[in-house]
Amino acid sequence: MTPMRSLLAAALLAAFNAQAADLLDVYRDALANDAQIASAQATLEAGREKLPQGRAGLLPTVTASANTTWNTNDITLRNSTPTFARDYNSNGYSVNLTQPLFRWQNWVQYDQAKFLVAQAEAQFAGARQDLALRVAQVYFDVLFAQDALAVARAQKAAISEQLEQARRAFEVGTATVVDTHEAQSRFDLAVAQELAAQNDLEVKRQALVQVVGKDPGALNPLRGEVQIQRPQPDDMQQWVQSSEQGNINVQVQQANVEVSAREVSRQRGGHFPTLDIVATHARNSMGNSTVTGVGSDVKTNTIGLQLAVPLFQGGATVSREREAAALKNKALADLENARRTAALSARQAYLGVTSGLAQVKALEAALASSQTALDSNKLGYEVGVRINIDVLNAQQQLFATRRDLAKARYDTLLAQLRLKSASGSLDDKDPERVNTLLQR
Repeated sequence: MTPMRSLLAAALLAAFNAQAADLLDVYRDALANDAQIASAQATLEAGREKLPQGRAGLLPTVTASANTTWNTNDITLRNSTPTFARDYNSNGYSVNLTQPLFRWQNWVQYDQAKFLVAQAEAQFAGARQDLALRVAQVYFDVLFAQDALAVARAQKAAISEQLEQARRAFEVGTATVVDTHEAQSRFDLAVAQELAAQNDLEVKRQALVQVVGKDPGALNPLRGEVQIQRPQPDDMQQWVQSSEQGNINVQVQQANVEVSAREVSRQRGGHFPTLDIVATHARNSMGNSTVTGVGSDVKTNTIGLQLAVPLFQGGATVSREREAAALKNKALADLENARRTAALSARQAYLGVTSGLAQVKALEAALASSQTALDSNKLGYEVGVRINIDVLNAQQQLFATRRDLAKARYDTLLAQLRLKSASGSLDDKDPERVNTLLQR
């Protein structure tokens, strides 16, 4: 390659890298465009309205009403011929204020609303964690699909070269036609694998577009010699304990238990009396009536206390109380299940990280060994102590190891994020940390 072409290639590569999106770019786009996070945001806004709705039961209510009526009276006096007709209008308005003094159910409902808001906020936090995991998953899926396609193409090129060598060796009589047929067979298989890899890459990119809301274009890959750190703290039991308290689903169920417990108290309040301040201001006007012959204008102002004592409601209050108690028991069982599920998720993610790190280390060693084995088989083939199938097998082993190493790295990084999610500590800083492992 001439110096001018080298400079041009370097410039094109730099421009490509400058335009490539990284994990943080994709995550920010997903926050703005993902339909699921938009739905979760709307759900959160709706959930926050529970608090002013609960507070409203403690505040006064004011209602106003007005009326106007046209009256026509025909009056005939007995034993007399004259008939009197009188048309007049009556109208009025009233303003009523009710201020609860003691309504146990309303106080409990206001207390409930606080936990309903906390539950909505926890659910939204869970949606953000889920989005971070989904973005990382589809991002690494695309990278792995790209790696798999690159491996398939490199393998096809290597097999093509080996096929040409086998053909030349057969033409000069130093190899049999079997070597050519074996190489051709592997080449055809490599072509099929390349087509499958291309299709898989397109599928993975479409999954990325669905989450992000647009095609981010080229993606920054992992650095070649990336070092993945062990989880901190490096103790599975500590992660399990954290997940049993901090896991988002556990927090949601804890809030649900509090709501259910207060629902029992709220339904029990159906047996309690209520006491309100009731005030009224009213005015009623009447035109010249047939009774008085003159109009009237009456103003009324009242204020007082109103006590209501429930006596019997057909057993509905007792039934609702039993229903609430049963739902509280369900909420407690759901909380216990959420804790166990969180603990299991933490264990699985922790083991996924530790086993993934061990697998990465083993595959890195296997990659070096596979390269050495391939070089040895190529040399042996040239000197006649190895046959073509040995070289092809060594090539296949090398490329398979490259592909497995890439997948092990992606899976380990995802397991780290899942471990943070299981403990409820996954936040926006974690995609930033993973982003530092990508090429710039």
